[in-house]
Amino acid sequence: MGEPDQGHLGQPRGRHRRPDAHVDQRAGGGGEAGRAGPLLGGQPAAAHRGRRPVPGELHGRSVGGQHHADAREAAGPGRLRVGEVEGRRIVTATSVRPAGAGSEIASRPGGRRPRVAGRPRPAFAAIPFLIPALVLVGALLLVPFVSTVYQSLTRDNGFTSTFIGFENYSRLLQDPTFLQSLLNTVMWTVGTLILPVGLGLLIAVFTNSMRGGRWLRLAFVLPYAMSGAATAVIWGFILRSDGALNQAIAFLGFTPPASGWLLEWPTNTLVMILANTWQATGVTVILFLVGLQSIPPETVEAGSLDGATGMRLFWHIVLPQLRPVTIVVIGMSIANSLRVFDLIWLLTKGGPGGVSETLAVTMYRQTFIISDYGYGAAVAVVLAIIVVASSYAYLRRQLKGV
Repeated sequence: MGEPDQGHLGQPRGRHRRPDAHVDQRAGGGGEAGRAGPLLGGQPAAAHRGRRPVPGELHGRSVGGQHHADAREAAGPGRLRVGEVEGRRIVTATSVRPAGAGSEIASRPGGRRPRVAGRPRPAFAAIPFLIPALVLVGALLLVPFVSTVYQSLTRDNGFTSTFIGFENYSRLLQDPTFLQSLLNTVMWTVGTLILPVGLGLLIAVFTNSMRGGRWLRLAFVLPYAMSGAATAVIWGFILRSDGALNQAIAFLGFTPPASGWLLEWPTNTLVMILANTWQATGVTVILFLVGLQSIPPETVEAGSLDGATGMRLFWHIVLPQLRPVTIVVIGMSIANSLRVFDLIWLLTKGGPGGVSETLAVTMYRQTFIISDYGYGAAVAVVLAIIVVASSYAYLRRQLKGV
């Protein structure tokens, strides 16, 4: 007897024509029909080339000698994709969007989908959640500021109030105490930017990879946990005439200053800036340390392989990646230096003769000591404008490239 007639892929003709051949392979996972290659709906894959699947037919594929059938109903006209995986042919059917399905959307102006009726736009959806915060900010910040601006335009002694326009502001320009407090405020700002920020960066860099560096950092971080009043009390014992500093100078054989450290300008302002540096350096150390530990070590290693070491590595690799932290630290230092009060008031009360006052101390003295509320409100408005304007100008310039 002759050889049986061979059909597609060398299989006996008629065996692959069984309509349930792919169903048997799903149950058994083997057999000759499963090795017959890619079948689609019980027909050879070759018979389906160039033909689109019809809805409801079974799509089969054969991979690795196993035939899998998916009872997938086509949503419309589709196409066949034929490929090979490790020498085996795969036939899959994918559905495509029927012609004209997007004509309704394309016919609309701009091709936009219609917005669901009753659904608010995202920009307006957040407004109800912002209203409580806006009301709170307006009640606690904006209303008092507007009230202070109006009070600065009056002559107010606490009992009577008379509107005088900008007379209080003209008095500011002619008041030597106000000009001296403005100069001291500038000195505090410069000293705060140079000393706490610079020392904090150096301490964070040198103790970051040092053995036992965490214990050394603790000595600089602990003063930050103290209040300004406690800091003033400690430095008051150190800086007074019979304090620890003069005793240490006398013990070393030197002569301490006869007028003391807090009775003459600019000595009193400079030593108070040093006392503030002792307290404020801790927060800058913490922030710079966070920035250093967030730098990817691969970046530093790549710079080292390129020959960058020491100061060159720090200046070109490390410092640029600390820019976001540096912006925050400098912004905080500017705001804190412009409104410093407690340390100055507890050490010198702005004296002697108001030579160590800053704008914040002048505002407090005029308002609550002299009871000239209109003049004190004018100083407060000037201080608020300086703080907001300087902070906004600095942050806008620095964040432009971030």
